[in-house]
Amino acid sequence: MEYNDVLKHLAPCGLDCVRCADYEHGEIKQLSLRLMQLLGNYKPVAKMKTEGNPIFSGYSQFAEILTSFSNSSCSGCRGQNVQCPITTCSAKTCHKEKNVDFCFQCSEYPCEKQFSGRLRERWRYINDRMKEIGVVEYYYEQFKQTRY
Repeated sequence: MEYNDVLKHLAPCGLDCVRCADYEHGEIKQLSLRLMQLLGNYKPVAKMKTEGNPIFSGYSQFAEILTSFSNSSCSGCRGQNVQCPITTCSAKTCHKEKNVDFCFQCSEYPCEKQFSGRLRERWRYINDRMKEIGVVEYYYEQFKQTRY
């Protein structure tokens, strides 16, 4: 994968938009659509199974969550329909103002306006790691890990 391809996957803060549950072309959305197709009209079966296994009484909630995943429509932070649930991220717009692809490429990195607490620690780790080993190498490294 080339650098420009990685830009389509990684947000300016370094998080992988493609593996996000809200991403419109992500695997979570695709798998949710497939599972909904496979389950079809499972609700009556879940109701029957409730007697022997009470966990199935929550099937309607599960189906609502699955439907929500299947309706994901975020374009990713570099796109036009940004719906990132991380509302405290200034990198979504700041990278354009600073004319950089990632936070670590900015002369002001690490700035004080990006995140706080644990999320800030993760952001620093991601950007420091990209700076250390390169963006493409980091993409392959992080892709092997779970997203959440």
